[in-house]
Amino acid sequence: MTATQFLDRDGGRIAYDDTATDGPLVVCVPGLGDTRDTYRHLRPLLVAAGYRVVTMDLRGEGESTANFADYSTTAVAADIIALVRQLGVGPALLISNSYTGGPSFVVAAQAPELFTALVLTDPFARVLPGPNFVTRLAIWYVSHVVSGWTGYWTTLFPGTRPADFAESKKALAATMREPGRMAALRGMLSSPQAPGEAAAPNVTCPVLVVMGTKDKDFEDPAGEAKIIAGMVANGRVAMIENAGHYPSAQYPQATADVVLPFLAATRQ
Repeated sequence: MTATQFLDRDGGRIAYDDTATDGPLVVCVPGLGDTRDTYRHLRPLLVAAGYRVVTMDLRGEGESTANFADYSTTAVAADIIALVRQLGVGPALLISNSYTGGPSFVVAAQAPELFTALVLTDPFARVLPGPNFVTRLAIWYVSHVVSGWTGYWTTLFPGTRPADFAESKKALAATMREPGRMAALRGMLSSPQAPGEAAAPNVTCPVLVVMGTKDKDFEDPAGEAKIIAGMVANGRVAMIENAGHYPSAQYPQATADVVLPFLAATRQ
């Protein structure tokens, strides 16, 4: 894997890394308040299966610039499209998580020639009912206080956690303490998923929704996965037993076991 590389954008830079191996391109993007490190365990499994893997930090996160003016669904989608174009080795298979479910639908609808399949892990990709007062207070806390965010992030790994969980949490906390990181998180939290929902009917490539059975971000994880898969013409669902909101980090082998056959099928 090469050293951190950057994509220049209006207002800053997007950080990414590239295994630079032979094989079809897989681009992996994290959710809000997280970094590309979330794919650290899934990436080698994809490479071993013959893929070139690029993992990127969202604008405002990880090693990307933290002073962008726009953190909306459409801005994030534009970054993903720009990165695939800069790489020049597409089309790409796109794996996303959480907040980037909506941007995934946008990129597939806007640039279908660049994306052959989508894997949405525990996605937010439609407009959901607004939170109640208590939930709004909780959201304010986790989006303004670093320990509040990392504390909530910890709860999204129920049961078994990666062996390097403590180290990963410490690194995430250090990143989120940098100027602008929490503001970026708030920018994404305040951005509606309406563009993703609107784009979904125009997505023509295959879509796999991967959902953890114990994802506390959804009242009914299986039901939400079914709804998201039903928003596109060619969607299907795979559930990861006992996983929370980050199956690729928590159960990478189980995630690979459902993702790799799907990716292989899209190449036939």
